Amino acid sequence: MAKFEIIEHTADVGIRAWGDSIEEAFENTALGMFSIIGDVDKVDVVGEAEVRVENEDIEGLLVDWLSELLYLFDTERIFLGKFKVSIEKLGEKYMLKGRVYGEKYDPKKHGMGVEIKAVTYHMLSVDTEKNEVKVLFDI
Repeated sequence: MAKFEIIEHTADVGIRAWGDSIEEAFENTALGMFSIIGDVDKVDVVGEAEVRVENEDIEGLLVDWLSELLYLFDTERIFLGKFKVSIEKLGEKYMLKGRVYGEKYDPKKHGMGVEIKAVTYHMLSVDTEKNEVKVLFDI
């Protein structure tokens, strides 16, 4: 069953993702983002990393989460294909703790999709009741 769909938008591309929980929706959004970059079905889970981000609102938390993953890809060329997220509200802030799994990016293996330059706030939405998110990327 599909966990996300790609949204075409003028000069950008985006993801609408959902899950049984808001954490699963965040995981599926990350999977969708990497599916734009390359073929996530060909990722071997040979390495893992921990990602932690905090923000005062849930929308900002999503942007920070995806931006951190994009940073890992851009700087360390880590191509990710599996994600595990927990989100908790601590006082005035949300905290996301994530485990991400993947391997070094190989264009011959993973293909070359669309380069994502940044995660944007344009048309961003996080619905914690429906466990659904929508985000656009600058390409």
